[in-house]
Amino acid sequence: MPTLRSKLTRHATRFDSLEQEVFLNLWRTYDRLRIQEDGLFGQFQLTPQQYNVLRLLRAARPEMLPTLTLAERLVSRAPDITRMLDKLEERGLIVRDRPAENRRVVRIGITDAGLSLLEKIAGPLQECHARQLGHMMAVELKQLCALLREARDPHEEEESSWL
Repeated sequence: MPTLRSKLTRHATRFDSLEQEVFLNLWRTYDRLRIQEDGLFGQFQLTPQQYNVLRLLRAARPEMLPTLTLAERLVSRAPDITRMLDKLEERGLIVRDRPAENRRVVRIGITDAGLSLLEKIAGPLQECHARQLGHMMAVELKQLCALLREARDPHEEEESSWL
């Protein structure tokens, strides 16, 4: 039967620190959950980031969001948001507008086609999330959300300064 000392020794050889173990567990979990989501979004010729853009624009509707505001609200940073928006615009899922009073600002809005696509994705996406995390109890999911927010909070301000 393994002793506490043998467990600690095994832990010490596999990871440099407890923080590293947690980080690598988060990364592995994200990778496993993302695989299912990538398959779903692939059926609609979307990336998860493109879906996130459409979701944010739907929430802002009828308002249009400035590109920088949209970039700040994304779940993960998009180093080339202009290119991503180009692809969504080519498909007729978003529109861009440059206000006459400030031509440097570009505002983004979702089209009816973008809203329609989100409606088509809604059911399959809910099923995907149920497959990903439906085995966990609601109280566990709430605890996990709280822990993840706590881990992320000190870094939120740092990240927004990168943009």
